[in-house]
Amino acid sequence: MSRAADRLKVVVNHLDRPSSFVQASTSGQNVTYYQPQALRYSFDNDLLSTEQRISYEEDGFLLIKGLVSGEDIDRFRVAFERICRREVQVPGLVVMRDVSIAKSEFVPNQKAISKLQDFQEEPELFRYCSLPQILNYVECFTGPNIMAMHTMLINKPPDTGNKTSRHPMHQDLHYFPFRPADRIVCSWTAMEKIHRQNGCLVVLPGSHHGTLKEHDYPEWEVKHTHLHPQQARLPPLDLVTSLPFSFPQGGVNKMYHGVRDHDPNHPRVHLEMEKGDTVFFHPLLIHGSGMNQTQGFRKAISCHYASADCYYIDVRGTTQENIGQEVKEIAARKYAVNDVTFEDTWAVRGRLVQGDRTNL
Repeated sequence: MSRAADRLKVVVNHLDRPSSFVQASTSGQNVTYYQPQALRYSFDNDLLSTEQRISYEEDGFLLIKGLVSGEDIDRFRVAFERICRREVQVPGLVVMRDVSIAKSEFVPNQKAISKLQDFQEEPELFRYCSLPQILNYVECFTGPNIMAMHTMLINKPPDTGNKTSRHPMHQDLHYFPFRPADRIVCSWTAMEKIHRQNGCLVVLPGSHHGTLKEHDYPEWEVKHTHLHPQQARLPPLDLVTSLPFSFPQGGVNKMYHGVRDHDPNHPRVHLEMEKGDTVFFHPLLIHGSGMNQTQGFRKAISCHYASADCYYIDVRGTTQENIGQEVKEIAARKYAVNDVTFEDTWAVRGRLVQGDRTNL
């Protein structure tokens, strides 16, 4: 990590805990991949059937029913509630509140929390990232050395009519300054029954075969902000965000970038899921979610994993330059570390969950 990343890590209180981090070169020159299988996107480790591997190859996602137990899900829910009630302080945690929601789910007179990010320092929630049944599947896509790079608990609120609860179609790789894409995978687990009415995931099967597309704020979000200028003020930064992704800004979710030119006629699949169902998907798969049109909050927990053999890239001059710049500005404003890089913001959050930290 750079000296800026070291300072950033001090600020978010990571150095006072045991860490399995080992410095290594981020150059990709010494990283080699040997894939003797005919299938590009997965390894043959006797867990996935041939049919499952072909399905992921063709569609870019794989749904596993009932993978996470109800008991584990309930424990994650309790940990989330404790954070909502401010009973615990978690270093580095990103807490996002939806300014359009009148009240919190658990705490009177507070805005509702719509998402937690970067919960790698909260032991109970981070336990999700190390569940053996999750890692067994992750290894099929990353190989044996596995880093947990990005964590989220999504608490999609009931939409108030501002349409802030929807998420534009996007590719997760847009946010990641590391490669190769084929050795990155997301695990996304339903914490309750998820269906079209409460905003299930929507995916474009096969879109992972394409390249990383240009992303920016969707036109509908920009238009919506113009319709609600009185809500355009920012919530206090310390309550909202510290590192990448989003926070509500009126009708716009900050850093909720969307694909600019995907085919609107591409076939779509709505992933309706039961509690404990888990979908694994490729970072180039185009996906999003609709509005929550129910009166309840819709919860899911997820982690993006990458092979520890992955390497960082320079996003300057690429389609990712815009998100990289936004992330650096937020980190600088939050922590007063002016020379932090996009790579630094990821290096301080990655955690080894299996094998050796060989590079990332």
